[in-house]
Amino acid sequence: MKMPVPAGDNEIAEQQSTGPDGVVHGASSHTEESSPTVNDIVIIDPDCLELDLNHGRINKIQNLEPLTCIENLYLRWNLITKIENLESLTTLVELELYDNQITKIENLESLVNLEILDLSFNRIKEIEGLGNLKNLKKLFLSSNKICKIEHLDHLENLNLLELGDNKIREIDNLNGLTNLQYLYLGKNKITKIQNLDALVNLTCLSLQSNRLVNIENLEKLKELNELYLSENGITRIENLTENKKLETLDLAQNKIKLIENISDLEELTELWMNNNEVSEWSTVENLSVLKKLATVYLEKNPIAEDPVYRRKLKMIAPSLTQIDATLCR
Repeated sequence: MKMPVPAGDNEIAEQQSTGPDGVVHGASSHTEESSPTVNDIVIIDPDCLELDLNHGRINKIQNLEPLTCIENLYLRWNLITKIENLESLTTLVELELYDNQITKIENLESLVNLEILDLSFNRIKEIEGLGNLKNLKKLFLSSNKICKIEHLDHLENLNLLELGDNKIREIDNLNGLTNLQYLYLGKNKITKIQNLDALVNLTCLSLQSNRLVNIENLEKLKELNELYLSENGITRIENLTENKKLETLDLAQNKIKLIENISDLEELTELWMNNNEVSEWSTVENLSVLKKLATVYLEKNPIAEDPVYRRKLKMIAPSLTQIDATLCR
């Protein structure tokens, strides 16, 4: 459901029109000629289950009280600065406030049925205000200004946590998230993999673009299926012997010289190691033990300069169907 185009001048803005989303759009904040038009919203269909107000130039959450059955509310790409006036929306299952100007997580206490909350691309500095959201399954907080992981332990049903592109320096305070399967912590300032032992159901861990130098403390993550560690300062492949279910391993753009300690990764199908320092074919031969390996990226390593680079790789690992970005013949 699309938002109607806001009225272009005072005369038109004073007239109300009913949009296809069951909402009346009228004039609210068209003041000076230089000021942008901001939509005012009056609900006329209290029985709607889904309301799309994306790209609506909305600067305040208000007038939503008539929505007695609403389950999905989308307010992406607006001008909202505060979470407010949601107390009556107790049936809400999904709330999207992606890309606004929100600085604080607040006023969500009554949304006890909420399962999906997206507050990515805002100006939030602290994780707070989630105490009553015990049914939450997916929480998106990427691209904010968060420095610390905290106040999440009670979210026992959380399945996905996205905290990428923040200012986090330490992995901590996740012990209560025993049902978590997807954890995204890329593009932060993390220096050490730690405090993940309780996340026994984790299948995907992303720590790309951090400040890691070692692969460590992953022994308890036996269900791990995808591990993303590109763009760090890792020098060695190690400590993966217990992660036998790994299918995708991303180690691109690190400082690794040897392909080693991979013999236990029998389920591995994708290995991304482009932009490293692998220079000896003798170490590449260790790939021969990976019978299910289908894709390997080794471009921009010294060995990739070999004129028969692709042929040698295929001979070492006959199961390969893709080398770098090109399919094998």
